[in-house]
Amino acid sequence: MISIDEVKYIAKLAKLKVTDEEAEKMAKDFEGILGHFASIDKFDLSGVDLNKYEDGLKSFVREDEVKVYEEKKKLFQNVKSMRDVYVEVPKIIE
Repeated sequence: MISIDEVKYIAKLAKLKVTDEEAEKMAKDFEGILGHFASIDKFDLSGVDLNKYEDGLKSFVREDEVKVYEEKKKLFQNVKSMRDVYVEVPKIIE
């Protein structure tokens, strides 16, 4: 069972404000989601050849291309804080 305190902790990490009622509802929702994963986890896939379904599939990942972007002011116009050439972001990991 997921507690309301755990939901509030997750919300805090995501920088969300939730009321006790919202946290209670989210805890129930999380339980339902985890219940679905638990039921999926019960399937025995040891005899299934997953490579069998790869035939004919193409990768849609494109190659990286290096491009020089000349309009640096426009690129960084919405940045709150910069140090030298680096964008500063708030610390989110405790």
